[in-house]
Amino acid sequence: MIVIDGSEGEGGGQVLRTALALSLVTGQPFRIDAIRARRERPGLLRQHLTCVRAATEIGGAEVEGAELGSSTLVFRPGTMRPGSYRFAVGTAGSVGLVLQAMLPAMLVADGTFELEIEGGTHAQSAPPFEFVAQAFLPILRRMGADVDVTLHRRGFYPAGGGRLGARVTGGALRPVEILERGDVTRRQARALVAHLPFDIAEREIGILRKRLGWSEEQARGETVADSVGPGNAVMLEIDCQHASEVISAFGSRGRSAEAVAEDAVQQARRYLAADVPVGEYLADQLLVPMALAGGGSFRTMAPSRHALTNIDVIRRFLHVTIAFESESPTAFRCQVGRP
Repeated sequence: MIVIDGSEGEGGGQVLRTALALSLVTGQPFRIDAIRARRERPGLLRQHLTCVRAATEIGGAEVEGAELGSSTLVFRPGTMRPGSYRFAVGTAGSVGLVLQAMLPAMLVADGTFELEIEGGTHAQSAPPFEFVAQAFLPILRRMGADVDVTLHRRGFYPAGGGRLGARVTGGALRPVEILERGDVTRRQARALVAHLPFDIAEREIGILRKRLGWSEEQARGETVADSVGPGNAVMLEIDCQHASEVISAFGSRGRSAEAVAEDAVQQARRYLAADVPVGEYLADQLLVPMALAGGGSFRTMAPSRHALTNIDVIRRFLHVTIAFESESPTAFRCQVGRP
């Protein structure tokens, strides 16, 4: 049995999600101790518990310690079970991160899986729906993946209530190289407001247009009518010839519209100045699929602690090499392969 210290490295939920995913893929059981020990609220929260329950149900697994607040979990995978499933986080916990934990095993399993996940679709420190649909999944499809996602309803923190649908048919993944960004072909900024004054979106769009030099057609505000609770998000979509990036910033109590917009501006400038195709968060997301494909490479920004921790967990389950090599102060090349 693989034993993992959940406090090592970045020490967050990614350690658990990657372990669940690769345990289902490889059939190797694991025990994880000190779950999320570096977080203000350590142990399993509802979002993480939903990942565990989904992996248990879809993967026919046996599990010990699957309780709120638990700091230790033992997971013994079974056989993947194609079919239709529905999971509800019960909070604004990220539906994208729940999908992230299930997706690798479904991508390489036999059969078709249909998921409906309810929770947060647009929340801080998690991939929003647009990132999954427009930045991550197009690259997976280039790797041979048969996967589609649908946004049924947006859900913001703290109310949640968003709903995402996913359909995945398993098969073999193949390596890809993503080394050049190419020309920028489309820029689109959107400021979303739900059950909040529209002038918040107008102020954010004003900052974005002024600071980035984007036109009126490239930046607009939108009212989200079907959200369960209030929320605000700024989304910047940057499509290039060989990859896309989706940048997000979120409003919260006490945070001004101007601060939210400036956050997005700084992220966009950093990405564009690096002249790489793969953004920081997308790099983290690509590590597991490329490891399962047996190879691949991409150019990205400096690897985050999150990504480096993810690599450590991947190496526990798969015999694969993953290395980041600096090409400049802002650009790194990641190479994935077999030893």
